[in-house]
Amino acid sequence: MPGGRSGRRRARGRGLDAALARARRARHARPRVHRRRRPQAGPPRRPHLRPLPRPRGPRDHGRRRGDPGRRALALRPAARRGALRSGYGGGAARRGRDACRAGRDRRDPVRRQHRARAPRGLDRRLTLSNGAPGSAGRLVLFDIDGTLVHAAGVGRAAIEGAMIEVYGTPGPIDDLPFDGMTDPQIVRTLLRAEGLSEAEIAPGFDRLWPAYAARLQGEIDERRERMRPTPGVPEILDALEAEGATLGLLTGNIVAGAEGKLSAVRLWSRFPFGAFGCDDADRNRLPPIALERAFRHTGTRYGPGRTWIIGDTPHDIECARGSGLSVLGVATGRFSVDDLLRAGADEALPSLRDTGRVMSALASA
Repeated sequence: MPGGRSGRRRARGRGLDAALARARRARHARPRVHRRRRPQAGPPRRPHLRPLPRPRGPRDHGRRRGDPGRRALALRPAARRGALRSGYGGGAARRGRDACRAGRDRRDPVRRQHRARAPRGLDRRLTLSNGAPGSAGRLVLFDIDGTLVHAAGVGRAAIEGAMIEVYGTPGPIDDLPFDGMTDPQIVRTLLRAEGLSEAEIAPGFDRLWPAYAARLQGEIDERRERMRPTPGVPEILDALEAEGATLGLLTGNIVAGAEGKLSAVRLWSRFPFGAFGCDDADRNRLPPIALERAFRHTGTRYGPGRTWIIGDTPHDIECARGSGLSVLGVATGRFSVDDLLRAGADEALPSLRDTGRVMSALASA
């Protein structure tokens, strides 16, 4: 073999010398200047929307279509939250901006159960519906017990059982009519009548409502056959929705009570928002809460001229009058048409059975 072992040794030595020479030249060479690239013509770049480079490795074959994948991780925190919720799969800057807006819109202090915002695409110029021609329809807020549903006494039985469980007494419950009162107001009235002070009531108040909700469901299961909507309710709800009216609740029930009673007669899904007894124990303070939630749901500020409250007690009428709203009384509870008119109702009807008459009354304001 030509060269032999000594030839290979000499070649190895030459290679080492060349490497050392290159290292010396590199140490004494002038440093390389990295020049910043001039900005290119066109729209400004958005670094918060630039996708991160995909790391090397096997492709993610199991990912579903529309999965945000790695591109959503390159967004700012608010945009990332929106992207992960909206299925932003990467590509369009517009989707990233929409996701960022969605992330900001979700910061909402309103009560969790009825948090809502204006639908996508809604014009930012908000509408005021106050009876002018071409306005966005009317807002109709319904009471529950005696107005929408005959509940067969499930609420009274559940409150009695929960009060015995938490406080050891239901108070003089047989002597107190519940009509038009909020649930917290009922409980405090009964306990004060029993001689308990506020210092004795307060510690058990938060424990009372989970006990009430559990007992209410049990009472509904036992009496479901006897619970029913009041006459004409499904028809009037259909007619109002067909006309473009916005439906909501204004009730003294806490949310769990309202949902349980209306779900039992398949009406809960008809009302996307409401004001409840757990929002404020004073019923007269509930209308502004309902109007604010109507605005968050529809984007429309409803004025007094296009907002109606429908209820069956003088408390409903007093509540509406305190906020300057129109009120339709229905004699489906303990009070007659004359009682409701004397209490100050704009209109009063025997029931909601006559759909045409109800719609005419609501159009009279």
